[in-house]
Amino acid sequence: MNIQNFFGIELPIIQAPMAGVQSSALAIAVSNAGGLGSLPCAMLTPESLRAELAAITAQTRRPYNVNFFCHTPAVPDAARDAKWRSALAPYYAEFGIDPDSVSAGGGRAPFSSKLADLLEAFKPPVVSFHFGLPSPELLHRVKSWGAKVISSATTVAEARWLEANGADAIIAQGLEAGGHRGLFLSEDLTTQVGTMALLPQVLRAVRVPVIAAGGIADAHGVKAALALGAAGVQVGTSYLLCHEATTTALHRAALKSERAEHTALTNLLTGRPARGMYNRLMRELGPLSGAPPAFPLATSALMPLKAAAEKLGRDDFSSLWAGQNTSGCREIAAAELTRLLAAN
Repeated sequence: MNIQNFFGIELPIIQAPMAGVQSSALAIAVSNAGGLGSLPCAMLTPESLRAELAAITAQTRRPYNVNFFCHTPAVPDAARDAKWRSALAPYYAEFGIDPDSVSAGGGRAPFSSKLADLLEAFKPPVVSFHFGLPSPELLHRVKSWGAKVISSATTVAEARWLEANGADAIIAQGLEAGGHRGLFLSEDLTTQVGTMALLPQVLRAVRVPVIAAGGIADAHGVKAALALGAAGVQVGTSYLLCHEATTTALHRAALKSERAEHTALTNLLTGRPARGMYNRLMRELGPLSGAPPAFPLATSALMPLKAAAEKLGRDDFSSLWAGQNTSGCREIAAAELTRLLAAN
């Protein structure tokens, strides 16, 4: 079954939820164009989430997706936190920041019963998860109002697990994808493979619809994924320059430069592997390190450094999330891009 029939949309395009670079405006534009617009919710307060959902339901009657993380919250580790702050000490000194003034903890929260209570008033038609699935009780609540549930798999084993545990469709997230890896059964990055290698293997392993994600930037990539048997595609990076995206000026400038050709997986920015453009922090500490605390606790120590550098017009400590293929990034309306991606 293709995702047009499965989700009740016109085009085989899902806009990837991208926390930090979009609000409801991008999701609304994509849904109204016939794709499935997505709202990233992991970084929203309950008040902000309610406002964004109200905006979506007021401006579109088309299906839309809300996305949450379902990681196990990290337990603070004083020794690991000290190691991380030691690694950052030269940067604090450079920018004149008192390390003792930097708060600890915080960051993205996992899906919860309180969030389910909030969602139930809106009954979003599609709910997606990253890092597996929530508890069976929470999953049952989401499905009880008729929502379709989808989640990301980065390996065949994860795809089988998702199907066995209640996912209605699976996103096969290839290694090329920007942002956080959806891996949840293993932290071994050697298990991660490219989209066009992962997709056919997942298709053979499960019976639910499979959506291809990672490195798909234009209509040719969409056609290739569909030809391999994908029920649809999820595209994120290509939307980063769209008018409705909230991508920062620094991030936009990087996307339009040669730097966009060099991305890497890094755990420095959040404590969990995610793909983004190379910046100073990745270059000097190495993109993957044992210093950062577990996800999402690494982020708070970087926030004052990020703010100080950005005031100077530098992205030394910024999350410049992007996939390996930025060739589809265009400064156009999201509706136009959505239609271009689905062009025959």
